[in-house]
Amino acid sequence: QVEFVESGGGLVRPGGSLRLSCAAPGFAFSEAIMSWYRQVPGQAREWVATIVPGGDTRYTDSVKGRFTLYRDVASNTAVYLQMDNLKPEDTAVYYCQEYGSTTWGQGTQVTVSS
Repeated sequence: QVEFVESGGGLVRPGGSLRLSCAAPGFAFSEAIMSWYRQVPGQAREWVATIVPGGDTRYTDSVKGRFTLYRDVASNTAVYLQMDNLKPEDTAVYYCQEYGSTTWGQGTQVTVSS
């Protein structure tokens, strides 16, 4: 199983934006079902969004209209989660994972605070 590397997190004010990246050398992102999850300490990991090989995407209700999941089509080396209009409740560690995998990366911390 592949361990993905998440990056792009940080501290941002409410209403701000971040773009998270999920990469793995040599992995064929265009052929995989990829998802983003997030976890707040002491709480269960929460599904955020999924993209399938055809490009269709699904989002949890709380992020619809604010988050966009897409692939790096040109290089097929990563998937990205564009997060706009961030809210304090989006604060969490964000992880990406391939469908069916049980392996988790280190995640990337997103903190939304004024």
